[in-house]
Amino acid sequence: MRELRPGLWHWEAAHPEWTADSDWPQVVSSYAIDDGERLLLFDPIAPPGEVEELSGTRQVVVVLTAPWHERDTRSLVDRLGAPVYVPSPDTQQDLMEKFDVTAEQAEGGSPDVAWLLGGNFEAHTYLAGDRLPFGAQAFPGREHNDLVLWIESHCAVISGDTLVDFGQGFEIASWLRADVTRAQVAEGLRALLRLPVEHVLATHGGPTDRAALEHALA
Repeated sequence: MRELRPGLWHWEAAHPEWTADSDWPQVVSSYAIDDGERLLLFDPIAPPGEVEELSGTRQVVVVLTAPWHERDTRSLVDRLGAPVYVPSPDTQQDLMEKFDVTAEQAEGGSPDVAWLLGGNFEAHTYLAGDRLPFGAQAFPGREHNDLVLWIESHCAVISGDTLVDFGQGFEIASWLRADVTRAQVAEGLRALLRLPVEHVLATHGGPTDRAALEHALA
């Protein structure tokens, strides 16, 4: 784990569900932010020991950029009682439209974070346009539930599957629906360029900077 600036950390780990057929690299990134009251963990996977030490003096809060990025969220909730902020999982209709499957195949909607939303846990769903109580603002991504976060206190943008670097540079991800263009995604995110962005934190690809964001949204 390395500190990018005071109170902002980055680490990497191999994703346990990765296979040779996956269209994304095996190693993924997670981030932690200390806001003075809380330790915010973004799309956390295999938190290092330093995170456990930091959690001893802060309330741990898990923040997911997409419901399918739950990664090691359940173990953190079980061990630390962490509340979770997460976009809503795909409904049956969402799955039918995204993957061109039948109603029967999509019955019940996505199982992502079903344990969280259906259990006795503290869960908060959020949408693009929402301001979260720890100083984060949600911006629209490539899907209604794959969002990009602006963390004002650390001048940081955090992205899940919308903005990535798979070895070809930081860019809008290619896995878009047929009726969604990169230009549309870029337009929804261009308001970020009016903010004092210093750090751009991709959970696929690692940390980069404002210049990379400007290039991706050009």
